[in-house]
Amino acid sequence: MRGGAVVRWRDGRGELVVRGPDGAVSARVPLEIAASYRARTRGLLGRDSLDGALLLSPANSIHTFRMRMPIDVAYLDRRLRVVSVRTMPPGRLGRPRVRARHVIEAEAGAMEGWGLGVGSVVEVVRGED
Repeated sequence: MRGGAVVRWRDGRGELVVRGPDGAVSARVPLEIAASYRARTRGLLGRDSLDGALLLSPANSIHTFRMRMPIDVAYLDRRLRVVSVRTMPPGRLGRPRVRARHVIEAEAGAMEGWGLGVGSVVEVVRGED
């Protein structure tokens, strides 16, 4: 989904399509969607790895308490444009981002490999239920 429409998802799976500043697709990544309170609260807790990315929505901040690995965190605005990217070690509390409406988490270093940075636009393609 893209554009200015209000974006609401359900828990599930899909694909994250990363587009560079020129609009060209730079990566397609397996995606887990955590839209319910319970799924967002659980997040990556207790995991040693992640194949792809995790979308938390709605969200504008995260923490890494009780996590086992450092993670990349991308904050997205309502139009799914990346407004900030950070790498966070376990045991940290991230600052809320005022413009952020969604958060993507991935293993540390993954986002650079996907070409995802500030200004990138992503698309969430919902998997079949």
